Amino acid sequence: MCIGVPGQIRAIASPEEAVVEVCGIQRQVDLTLVGAQDERGHSRVGQWVLVHVGFAMSVIDEEEALDTLEALQNMFEVEPDVGPLLYGEGEN
Repeated sequence: MCIGVPGQIRAIASPEEAVVEVCGIQRQVDLTLVGAQDERGHSRVGQWVLVHVGFAMSVIDEEEALDTLEALQNMFEVEPDVGPLLYGEGEN
């Protein structure tokens, strides 16, 4: 199963890497595919991204991010294997 998890960029660590928060857990995420700045040259800090295997795959809007997180949290209630995606290894 391939699944992307929404996370909010909290800090830019380098042009290729950011600190992204997913359900209260901060992770290092590669920004190579989306860049550290948007098309207007503004920092992506505060923006939401879809994270898969440590890479920010795309930028998404906040409403979509929150809806997806809610769906994943509901899925976690019946499928505990989703827990590490949301809360990190050993955090569920």
